[in-house]
Amino acid sequence: MSTQLSDSQRLTIGIDVGGTKIAGALIATSMQSQEQQNSPTIKSLASTPAHLGVQALVRDIASIIQELTQLQDISDLKSEGIHAIGIGTPGRVNYQTGTVDNIVNLDITHIELRQEIYNLTGVPVYVENDVNAAALGANAIIPTNNTAHTTHTTSVFLNLGTGLAAGVIRHGTIDHGYSNAIGEIGHIPLEPHQWACPCGQIGCLETAGSGGAATRLWARDNPPMPALIAKAQQLNSPDYEEAKRTLQIIVNAIVNSIIIIAVTIDPERIIIGGGMAKTGEPLLNVIMQSLQERASNSGFINSLHLAKRVSLADSAQPVGVIGAALLSQAQDLHNSAL
Repeated sequence: MSTQLSDSQRLTIGIDVGGTKIAGALIATSMQSQEQQNSPTIKSLASTPAHLGVQALVRDIASIIQELTQLQDISDLKSEGIHAIGIGTPGRVNYQTGTVDNIVNLDITHIELRQEIYNLTGVPVYVENDVNAAALGANAIIPTNNTAHTTHTTSVFLNLGTGLAAGVIRHGTIDHGYSNAIGEIGHIPLEPHQWACPCGQIGCLETAGSGGAATRLWARDNPPMPALIAKAQQLNSPDYEEAKRTLQIIVNAIVNSIIIIAVTIDPERIIIGGGMAKTGEPLLNVIMQSLQERASNSGFINSLHLAKRVSLADSAQPVGVIGAALLSQAQDLHNSAL
């Protein structure tokens, strides 16, 4: 493996574990000082279909690493200049031990993921919740209103995927809270329709505001949101009234989530990502319209200037793998702050 690097750069590998696909990137990162934001440069990308089971996941990750590094033998990546490997994964992640429970889509109840990949590669491995990893990636590559773009900004990545959750970045590192539940805003039971949530509660925000909810509520189109937004804006559409009502339910839950983030975490920026974000500007426009309506009816909401703080993640940017690759730097920042 041969890669040109400057003296201030180092190579890391980021892996994003999904329910149907595993993606990876070889990334060069640099940090001039602890005050500077990470500057990731993608050197190569790879992906493979995901297979079921613990050993299958380990093999799939090994295959990705081989493709990224163009090495058959990956047992001593340190000698090849690889600093660390970061992995973002669904499931219940213990970021301190690198273990993961209940990766449902891959039929995994428990895996010692950090140890398994360390045994294969010989370099430090960092394992994190996939939404937190995506938050780290989005924070690093999406411009901020703060022209200094320092690690002192606070940002939140609002993931509208199968579920609804947020990743919180403070001072360049992931904020886990006391019990790793800081970003689980999708399970705040505020939804007036009182639909049952898989978590066992009734009326959770994610039952209305997630990508999974959109698929359930508007099953006639796949993906649902582009068609739903279009039909809700076409007065002559036979689906107009129903589409308008359904869109209002979804957007109301998303905007409630944004306001909850703003008044509890108060970040400089809120970045909307996940599968629903691939809808692009049409989604952002209806969210902004709803935010403006809320602001016009509430001096308090108006004072939060939410429209200036909310943006949409670029779906072309692999924020999950970028964030995973940056996990080692984030951990270094965390350790230096202790």
